[in-house]
Amino acid sequence: MYGAIEAGGTKFVCGIGTGPHDIQTSQIETTTPTATTEAAIAFLGGRGVAAVGIASFGPVDLAAGRITSTPKSGWRNFDLAGIVQTGLGIPVAFDTDVNGAALGEARWGAARCVSDFVYLTVGTGIGGGAMVNGALLHGLTHPEMGHIRIPHDRARDPFAGICPFHGDCLEGLASGPAIEARWGLPARELPADHDAWALEARYLALGLVNWICTLSPKLILIGGGVAEQKQLFPMIRAELAAILNGYVEAPRIEPPELGARAGVLGALAMAEGVAQASWPAQTGFTKNSLPAV
Repeated sequence: MYGAIEAGGTKFVCGIGTGPHDIQTSQIETTTPTATTEAAIAFLGGRGVAAVGIASFGPVDLAAGRITSTPKSGWRNFDLAGIVQTGLGIPVAFDTDVNGAALGEARWGAARCVSDFVYLTVGTGIGGGAMVNGALLHGLTHPEMGHIRIPHDRARDPFAGICPFHGDCLEGLASGPAIEARWGLPARELPADHDAWALEARYLALGLVNWICTLSPKLILIGGGVAEQKQLFPMIRAELAAILNGYVEAPRIEPPELGARAGVLGALAMAEGVAQASWPAQTGFTKNSLPAV
C-alpha cells in the first residue's frame, strides 16, 4: 500500500491504496501549514504504507521538497516533504501538483502509452506539466506554464489581468478568478453562449500553440474547473487551427480521463516509484524521484 497527498491551496486530498480501483481518500481543508500537515500525517500514519508521494501547489523547490514563493499566507518556504517524512518515517517523493496529475494520466488515464504530452489545469490558477520522451519535464525549477506571456488585445479585452506577479500573463487573463473578475460571475454560472467562452478559448489556444511549437506533444489534456465547460474544447480546437495556419499538425486536445482524481493518483504513482527504487536515506526524495513511464 502507498500513501498520496495532493496538496492544494484550498484542500489536501490524501489517499491510501495501490491504484484507482482501491484508493481510499480523505479531504482536509488547507489552513495553517502545521494544522494541515498534522491532519495529513494522522490520516496516513499507522496504515502500513511503504512510501508517500506529494503532488504540491507551488512554486516549489523540487530538490529540497519545499514550497517556495507562493502568495498563500503562511506557506512560503515551507518544508512540506521534510515534515511529512519526519512525521511518518518513510520515503517521500515530491513534485508539483500538475506533474502529479500528468503522471496519473500517464499511468492510468488518457495518456497511457503516450510518450509526449502536456497536462494543463485551468481553475483557480493555470499550471501545466509535460511528459517528454516518457519522463516528466524538470529543469532549474519546474515548468510554470500559467505564467507565459500571450498577446493581449486590449481593444477586445481591456481587462488588466489579476496575476500579482505579471498582471496579464495567461493565468492573469484566463484563470477562474480572472473570468469572475472580468465578467462579475464565476465561470460555472456563465451560460454556454456567453462571450466569455470565445475569449477564453482564444487565450488558451494562444498558450497551447507555444507548447506545441516547443515541445511537439502528441496529446494535450486540459483539466480543472474551468475546463468542465465542454463547449470550450471545440472552440479551442478551432482557434488553434487558425493560429497554427497549417504550419504544423495540431495534437489531440482532450479532457483528462481521471478527472479530479488525477492529482492524488499521480501522487500514488510517485510513492510507488520511490518505494521501489533506491533513494538517499537522509531525505527520501529528490527532484528525480519519479518512475519512468
